[in-house]
Parts: sequence; C-alpha cells; structure tokens
Amino acid sequence: MDLSSVIIAVAGVAGTLGGSILTQRGSERARRREIELVRGHEEIREERALRRTCYVELNRDARQFTTALNRHLHVMRERSVEESDTEALEAAKNAHRDRHSEAQMIAPDEVLKQASVVNQALNTVYGQVKRLERGDPGPGETMETAARAQHEVWEILRALRTTMRHDLGVTPEE
Repeated sequence: MDLSSVIIAVAGVAGTLGGSILTQRGSERARRREIELVRGHEEIREERALRRTCYVELNRDARQFTTALNRHLHVMRERSVEESDTEALEAAKNAHRDRHSEAQMIAPDEVLKQASVVNQALNTVYGQVKRLERGDPGPGETMETAARAQHEVWEILRALRTTMRHDLGVTPEE
C-alpha cells in the first residue's frame, strides 16, 4: 500500500466519523430547540390557564359583592340589619378584595385598568351603604342614590368581563 491509499483511507474514516458527529450534534441542537419550543408553548398555556382562573374568580367575586350590596340595601329598607347580614356583606367584600389583589399580580394593564374601575365603584357603593346603615349619609346620599350606584356597577362589570374575554382570546376584538 502506498501513502496515498493510506491518506485516502484515513480521510474516508475521518469523513465518516466527522459526518456522524456533525449529524449527531445537529440532531441534538434540533432536539433542544424543539424542547425549548414545547416549554415555551407550555408556559404560554399555563399562563393563560392562570389568567383564566383568576378572571373567572374575579368576575364571580365582583358579581357576588354587587349582589351582596343589593341584598344589604333591601335588608336596610325592610328591617334592621342583623349581624349575619353584615357578615355576609363583609365576606363578599373580602373575597372580592382578595381576588382583585390577585389580579393585580396576574392581569395585563388593560384588564387591570378595568378591574380597578370595578373595584373603585364597588368600594364607593359599599361606603355609601355603610354610611346609610350608620345613619350618617354623605351629602346627597340616600337609599335611592346608593341603589342606583349599585345598579350601575353591573354595566362596569360587563365591560370588565368583555376585556377579560378579549385578553383570553374568547371574544375577538371589535
């Protein structure tokens, strides 16, 4: 065997081994990219599920707080407020407060802006109701104005729900 045959044989073996190593590395890179892509999709899916859960609970608790305020106003018109009535209103208020606090850490700015409008409206009505309950209403505060303000919260809640549905992709933007 001459030297050129040995060089050709070594080059052939090196090429074969080098090609398989390059193929293996390329395959590993492709696999890593695929894993990263799958992880990215999983993170997006988990984030969306977290937001969806938060939104469902925020919507529910805001609606329950609004309903509790309405019920409390009815109780104030029909009879004297009992401790169980106050406890029910406070429980609804606290549940909403907790859910709104959670949304502050999860929701994007557009949703959070609308959630804050709802939160402010609910707390305003709550303040009116409590002042009326104590017999110390603010200027212009009556049972009727509190009931109107409480009723207006429903429209603000609808706007919040629409914003949350847009964020989740449930309802397309208009």
